[in-house]
Amino acid sequence: MPQAFQFTEAKVKALESPANGREYHKDSRFPGLQLCVTETGTRTYYLVKRVAGKPTRIRLGTAEQLSVEQARTAAATIAGEVACGRDPLSERRKRLAAPTLDMVWRQWLEGHAKPRKRSWKEDERIYRKYLGEFHARRIASIRPVEVAQWHVGLGESSGHVQANRAKSLLSGLLNYAIRLEIVIVNPCRSVPSFPEQSRERFLLPSEMKAFFDALAAAGEPWHDLFQLSLFTGARYGNVASMRWDEVDFDRMTWTIPAAKAKADRPIIIALPPPAIVILQGRQGLTGESPYVFAINGTACHVRTPWKAWDRVRAASGLHNLRIHDLRRSLGSWQAVAGASLAVIGASLGHADLKSTQTYARLTLEPVRQSVDSAVAAMLAAGGVKLLEGHSEPVENGGGNEANG
Repeated sequence: MPQAFQFTEAKVKALESPANGREYHKDSRFPGLQLCVTETGTRTYYLVKRVAGKPTRIRLGTAEQLSVEQARTAAATIAGEVACGRDPLSERRKRLAAPTLDMVWRQWLEGHAKPRKRSWKEDERIYRKYLGEFHARRIASIRPVEVAQWHVGLGESSGHVQANRAKSLLSGLLNYAIRLEIVIVNPCRSVPSFPEQSRERFLLPSEMKAFFDALAAAGEPWHDLFQLSLFTGARYGNVASMRWDEVDFDRMTWTIPAAKAKADRPIIIALPPPAIVILQGRQGLTGESPYVFAINGTACHVRTPWKAWDRVRAASGLHNLRIHDLRRSLGSWQAVAGASLAVIGASLGHADLKSTQTYARLTLEPVRQSVDSAVAAMLAAGGVKLLEGHSEPVENGGGNEANG
């Protein structure tokens, strides 16, 4: 039977642990407040009350977490809730059963992201690396002030752009939770993003020679891949996964199928003569593989270019140049040559609705003329020799590093 005495800090601390099991002690000052002492010395406060007609023991906290007076205050608060008809244990069980962010993430990843987003692997990287402190959190418990503090801290440690991307992913998960009727408010909405400046880096005329000279350092097949990225303005992932059945040598076009295009619609790329030269040169290098940039003639294509790209940047001295800047470079050189935004958008496969409506009416010829002129100008600026309208292939830098 529980021993009754008036709890004080000294008396609670002086209680001896039982030889085995546990012992309960009653507070003679507050009816229903009990202290449980275990054989390991743990001391835990409970409130014992009838809830819905049944004797119920409600945990308040340990003696390390609560003072005697704090335990009495907590007991009084819960006793008042019970008197008003509430069931604290039932509500606690509901809170514990409420979905965590990780539960929503797994459902979102499998049911939404993988079937619909090509960038789901990047979302997974961001989630694992930056959202860790929220993984085990109940969705309903996440507050705007916590998101704001986390966002600011991430901005200081990983940069504003990465912090904004991580907050965007968190916001997307919380919006998904709203659609599932788990919560009704997204705490990210009241947290402003950091201002960002759009990147405007592209290859300048004075940099072209250094860039083309440095391509030899990339090795096989990267020098060809990086040149095609520049000459076509296509995204790196599309160039790396280019298939022979997507290339029409007679029409000098490359069709990126809808399944691989960011906008979920086919993109027809006008291949300039130097790109055709590169592709013709690669026909004898890929064996029976369906891929232009096959790994040792297998049915797999190259993926990670970072080591090869670092060699190009080191050899050229263009240390701040990114692979995506090659895509931006083609559009910029077209703009310098006077091409319209519609033609540039068509050559790059932009999916903006207004641009699409405009360049959908264009034939491929003005696009081809613009791309050919821009590529010829870049090659001329780089001092690359032209032979009957075709570029002289860059010498093989050696090596067969399929993964960079």
